[in-house]
Parts: sequence; structure tokens; C-alpha cells
Amino acid sequence: MFRKAHTLMALLLAFALVLTGCSGKEASSEESGSKKTIKFMHLWPAGSSKQQNLIVEDIIKQFESENPDVKVEVEVLENEQYKNKIKVLSSSNELPDVGFTWAAGYLQPFVKGGLFTPLDDVLEGGLKDSFVPGTTEAYAIDGKTYGLPLELNIAPIYYNKEIFKKYNLEVPKTYEEFETIVKTLKDNGVAPIALGNKDRWTGSLWYMYLADRIGGSEVLTQAINREGSFEDPSLTDAATEVQKLVKADAFNKGFNGLSNDEGKSEFMNGNAAMYLMGSWELPNLTTNEEVPQEFRDNAGFFKFPTVEGGKGDIDSWVGGPGVGMFVSEKSKVKEESKQFVKFFVEKWGEQAVTKAGVIPATKVDTEKVELPQLYIDVLNELNKSTNLTLFADVQMSASVAETHLNLIQSLFGNEVKPKEFTKQHEEALAKEE
Repeated sequence: MFRKAHTLMALLLAFALVLTGCSGKEASSEESGSKKTIKFMHLWPAGSSKQQNLIVEDIIKQFESENPDVKVEVEVLENEQYKNKIKVLSSSNELPDVGFTWAAGYLQPFVKGGLFTPLDDVLEGGLKDSFVPGTTEAYAIDGKTYGLPLELNIAPIYYNKEIFKKYNLEVPKTYEEFETIVKTLKDNGVAPIALGNKDRWTGSLWYMYLADRIGGSEVLTQAINREGSFEDPSLTDAATEVQKLVKADAFNKGFNGLSNDEGKSEFMNGNAAMYLMGSWELPNLTTNEEVPQEFRDNAGFFKFPTVEGGKGDIDSWVGGPGVGMFVSEKSKVKEESKQFVKFFVEKWGEQAVTKAGVIPATKVDTEKVELPQLYIDVLNELNKSTNLTLFADVQMSASVAETHLNLIQSLFGNEVKPKEFTKQHEEALAKEE
């Protein structure tokens, strides 16, 4: 399992070096005339992930052109809808032939249930060497690889330069400076932070960073992998700070009932000054022509500030490998699906950087590609990183992750006290020891 921070750090350092130089039932996979059909499900809708969606369409066209006896049938859902449908399909053994998964804890129950097929044979013949070292290991369980990663992400705080300039605000380096910015914006009728916490993992990002800055880069990961306790005082203090932000009206109105896309729109339309999210949002801030150029020109980012007296380092990031591709163990077109996944990974790496501004999990020579400045700045910060902590809900098993996410929403809704928040986490984790 890809859980420990030092393993993630090895992945990160390797990446820095690189920069410088449906399955079970008959309905799942059918034959259309003489053509074999691969059912493929992904989570990049044309509306919210335009550039990624275009690349997917282009790769499918290329694949079908080179494999005229195969048709790829696509279903596209946004993130939360996708996760919910995958759960339903897996319970009825009707997974698509090819789909998206996440690493570590998320992956485990699918592998345990015999739902994903090993892809080590796909990695043979040189494909393994094209990945950033450590990324495919995030999708390995008991020595077998069950997913091929497409992304490598970190989570900056994006901000609107125009709003900051209007109120004479500077990028904060300390949490105290950050709190002053929140107060200034609030006093001037501007929502300081865009957040859609109905999806819950969005609020988890804020909690994770506060845990890191207060308790250091190891505290959260060690609590999850049972080398430590979730009742560590710093994890309780992080929960307290979340509720202080809520009390200070740091987030847009109604945030706990809004989806991530709804919360993001508050930032994208200029109503909120800041937005904490993964680097998968870079396309919307750089290359997405449907986003006004004026807004893209005014988009910047900064690192989560340090907390006075805390053990955390400003160059420590929350992040990790993003989505990866799986092939269903029950697929009736398993070999064709494996060929498609191999083809997709190879083509995705070539196009993701230049067309979508997405950091792929495969190696990129940044000196050979033209990139938007914001993208280059994020990559440069990634080079300087001292730590990369994998998203908490991804580190956890599915049941503990659900507990964590529900508690995050309760925490932001002032429905659970910080000590009870950490106690319930500890109890859920202890049950699985």
C-alpha cells in the first residue's frame, strides 16, 4: 500500500528529477456486428473538464482508427456521480470494461473482491519505464498492479490577483497573515474562500493542510496507518481551526450544501477571492478558452501558509497520484481493453501537458514543451517540495473514508466538536486494526 509519507516523498523527488532533464454480464461488453465493443466510463465532462474531455475523444478516435475491429463506447459522469455509479456497478458485477479508479485505500476493496484485473503484463515492454518512478506503485497491492495512473497532483490555494490588488492584499506566508486577509475581504463584502463541501473531500483539503502545518507532515499519515493516533492534539487543534474559519465567515454562503462545481463557480465568476483545489484545475486557469482571458490573466496561487508554533513546512503539499485506469476482471473483451489502456496512457502523456496543462504520471521533459507560466510556476514549486501527503480519504479504507468525509461535513457544519471529531476517527481506524 502506498500510504507512508516517505514513500510519497520518494515519488516526488523522482518526479523533480524527471522535470529537469462492462465486465461481468452479457450487457457489459458486446459485439456490434463484427466489431468488439469496449465500454469505457470516465469523469471528465465536456462542461467542467473541457480540455481533458477533448483529449479523451481524440485518443479514442485514434485508437478506433488503428483498431477498426474495435468500438469504444463512452459514458461520462462528474466526479461524485462517477464514484456513486461505480459502487452500484461493482455490487452487481457490471463494471465497465475500462474505467477510472484511485490509488491506495480506494483501490483495495475492488482488488479484494476480484473486480480489477492485474495490469503488470501491460507494463512490460518499456511502458513501466515511461512512468514517474513510484506512481504505478500507488496502484499496486500484494505485488500486482491494478491501475495505471494518469495524473500527479498537488493542491495550491488559487487566488484572484485583481481582488487582492483592490484591497491591497499580499500573498500570505503565515496563517496569521491569511486570517487578516479573510477578515479584510469579509469586511468588504467579498467571500474570502470558495468552497463546495457537499462533496466533503473538498473540506478535507483544508483540514489536511491545517493538520500538516500544526502537527507536521507525518502526523496525519501516521494516524491513518496506525503508527500514531488520530487523537493526537495537533489533529484536534486542526479541527478547531476549521471551525474558527467557519465562524469567521471565511467561506461562501451555503458552502456545506453546494457541490464542488457550484462552489468553484463562486471563484470562477469573481465572487470569491480564493479557492483551494488540486492542480487538475490548472487547465481552467490557463488553457480553457471558455473561461474569460481576463480572469485567467488574474489567476495566481500560493502555498498554504505556516502556522506559528506549528511543526509544518510551507513546502509540504497535500496531493498524490490522481485517477488511474482499470480493466474489469470480468470483461469479455479483456485483451482489447488492455490494449486500449496501454494506448490511452501513451497518448495521454503526450497531450496532457500541452493541451490541458495537466501534470501526467508519465515522464515529461518540460524544456521541450511550451507551457503557460502559471503551470510552470506550480511545477517549480513541486520541485522544491519537502513532502507530499496523499489525500486522506484515498489513504483510508472505503468505510473509514466514509466516516472521515461525513465527519468533515459535520465539522464544517459545526455539528461535531473537535475532540469528538478526532475521537470518532480514532475509533473507526482502531476497528480495522
